[in-house]
Amino acid sequence: MERPAWAPQGIDLNVPSVSRMYDYYLGGSHNFEVDRDAARRAIDAWPGLPKIMQTNRAFLRRAIRFAVSEGVTQFLDIGSGIPTFGNVHEVAQALDPEARVVYVDNDPVAVAHSRAVLAGDKRVDIVSADFRSPQDILESPEVEALLDLDRPVALMLVALLHFIEDKDEPHKAVAELARPLAPGSLLVLSHGSPEGGPRRDGGIGLQKVYSGASAPLVIRSKESVGHFFDGFTMVEPGLVSVPRWRPDSSPELEDAVVFGGFAGVGRKAGLAG
Repeated sequence: MERPAWAPQGIDLNVPSVSRMYDYYLGGSHNFEVDRDAARRAIDAWPGLPKIMQTNRAFLRRAIRFAVSEGVTQFLDIGSGIPTFGNVHEVAQALDPEARVVYVDNDPVAVAHSRAVLAGDKRVDIVSADFRSPQDILESPEVEALLDLDRPVALMLVALLHFIEDKDEPHKAVAELARPLAPGSLLVLSHGSPEGGPRRDGGIGLQKVYSGASAPLVIRSKESVGHFFDGFTMVEPGLVSVPRWRPDSSPELEDAVVFGGFAGVGRKAGLAG
């Protein structure tokens, strides 16, 4: 297929990317036909997926507002994806112009497009790295230049961990990322799951679609997701369905499909609050 001008060299245009599929769900334009085809099949397997992604983005924005209200104005957003309206830095800097954000992604399209979008903002940068290699993130020049780890940081893992297999030890990676963060830092996390939602097939059809993409879809229980917060104290209302985390409006009014997943925010021990 023809390579668009914005597509970096070296990427495989024949393998769907979970980052570019996410971009498609959100109405973005930085995706290929292979991504759109996979995304359409995913929607067939799990109708309402775009609504779920939009619900995740809404949670992300609410969590940022909470973080800033708690005095946390540094953000490390891993698995940040392709920039769309309402990114972390846009929400955070609208509340505090001095807020600093480091994005992290391993998708070349996400990294290239982010660099183009972020050019000129000295308080925001992106790292080309993988969640599974925490030291590559923590020791990157971008993190060292922008984030003061002696002050609280919001570690954002939104709609990421369900693409990390257990063999890659995601709980260990979260712990390694959290270890150098100052007391009072926040862990902001959401994780897709059929538990608590209207689906009864356990997500098997959706897993089948993602098995041919750049990362498989991993189904975890609420209990397993909760273990990602080991070492953190959950803030109210705890680990709940995504739209139920400090909603702007009554979640009972939402489509039932958006309840297929969990979200929460934890505070690292050592600071009252």
